[in-house]
Amino acid sequence: MTSSHPVLEASGLTRTYGRGDSRFDALKGVSLAVLPGESVAIVGRSGSGKSTLMHLLALLDTPTSGTIRVDGTDSTRMSRAEVNHVRNRTFGFVFQQFFLTPKTTVLDNVVLPLKIAGVRASERRRRGLEALDALGIADKAKNDANSLSGGQKQRVVIARALVNEPAVIFADEPTGNLDTSTGESVEQMLFALQRDRGITLVVVTHDPDLAARCDRGVHVRDGLIVDAGEVAA
Repeated sequence: MTSSHPVLEASGLTRTYGRGDSRFDALKGVSLAVLPGESVAIVGRSGSGKSTLMHLLALLDTPTSGTIRVDGTDSTRMSRAEVNHVRNRTFGFVFQQFFLTPKTTVLDNVVLPLKIAGVRASERRRRGLEALDALGIADKAKNDANSLSGGQKQRVVIARALVNEPAVIFADEPTGNLDTSTGESVEQMLFALQRDRGITLVVVTHDPDLAARCDRGVHVRDGLIVDAGEVAA
């Protein structure tokens, strides 16, 4: 751990969808602190609220009530532009669905966050190739992203998540679409990045083996955290 100061801190989060008879309380008052450099698995059954919690922590959604602090700054006091800036500069994302742009090269997919951030083309290319090289697929830079295998696509997604040198990577069922051996290699990459670069890893997963590899598990049930786990020594 690089610091005892939380990189993410949620206090009293609620998230309600719909109104009246269709009202659904996805989260019912959740508080959680995530320390720099730790790996946290958010686990629970479908509909438990675990993905909602991750989306709120990642500033992809807004809580109905409660606060989320990123490095001590209250996100509810940020403008939309500030939220977008923090999300693009501080976070990387690895989803079960690859969300790769079709008919576009692997390199162009990887450097998209840098393009959004206004980084010049030569620097985008340098950092994109560096990220692909770290994942062992620099030779695929000019390939159409959709021509790759599932495992290769997930490596591209991880390279894209890395390219901005994020403090936190959010991974939502990162091995859900992969066979067992490919999934294990992707897991090894994620944990190596956490270990070698000090990246904080927040993983939503149904996979007990993946959850067990994390420093601690946060168990969500019916919109509440029932066990926040202990930070591993």
